[in-house]
Amino acid sequence: MLKVVIIGYGEMFTNMIAGTLDAGAQIVGVLRHDRVKYIPPIRRLKEIFNPDCDYNYVRSYNLNDMKANSANSASFRKQLLKLNPDIILVASWSEKIEKATFDIPKIATINVHPSLLPKYRGPNPYMQTILHGEEKSGVTFHLMTEKFDAGAILDQRTVEISDSDTGKELKAKTVLTARGAICELLEKLSEDVIFPIAQNESKATYFSTDFDNEISFTETAKNISAKIRCINPWSYTYFFFDKYVFVPNPYKITIMENTTNFNSVGQLVDIDTKDNSLTFITGDNKLIRLGDVKLYGAINQFFTKFILKKLSI
Repeated sequence: MLKVVIIGYGEMFTNMIAGTLDAGAQIVGVLRHDRVKYIPPIRRLKEIFNPDCDYNYVRSYNLNDMKANSANSASFRKQLLKLNPDIILVASWSEKIEKATFDIPKIATINVHPSLLPKYRGPNPYMQTILHGEEKSGVTFHLMTEKFDAGAILDQRTVEISDSDTGKELKAKTVLTARGAICELLEKLSEDVIFPIAQNESKATYFSTDFDNEISFTETAKNISAKIRCINPWSYTYFFFDKYVFVPNPYKITIMENTTNFNSVGQLVDIDTKDNSLTFITGDNKLIRLGDVKLYGAINQFFTKFILKKLSI
């Protein structure tokens, strides 16, 4: 039976726990991100009054909740040496893990990256794949090296991206796919030799988390839609009209052919106060209808319908 340590946070972390258990492997320890993010008194208060999914998941399976302020700390490495794991799984971890840590397991340290490497290295590829108009994404299991997301590939799975997916839906599909994939990968590692495949560096792309949240209607309708959808649920986009700032709903976007007599890019052609929608001409002379828009601000949003009625007069 393989002995596994899992490091991470969020949905990918909990799905790696589930997939590892599905494979019949033994989880000998986990390191949650909250362990390194918060000092002990703050973390304890959070666990009591506002426990997250990671904490509840680890408790529900009575897992060894390892104590360390870094994955590179001497105390964590000492715990790893005592546990003697075959594999370390890294599932969403912002800290760069050093060679002295990832060389400890008997078989390998495996990083789980939510894209089809070597494309979309870096943080939040969910956002970037939608933003760049990809029709497919996926999840890659690769050996950890000293360079981010660059290790040899052990397995890859593909995930389809629909025209209506936001970052939230793509992430949900990806982590579920990853759960099934890690189950199969661990079963193979316990029985067979797997030959890693080196990444093609000539095809590698890297994107940071930099993002311009403002919408420009000079872009194509497809690009505007992608920009609105890709950042959900982590943030939101906005646009200016008249003297107001509006926030579009990423689930209420309709692209249409321009059958009006208007052709000025960025021109407003319709206001519908029934569903608080605004329709604009885009840079490729299409119409984009943004439904359920809201005025920016927690208080201002309650005056959206009033302002739209005022603008439509």
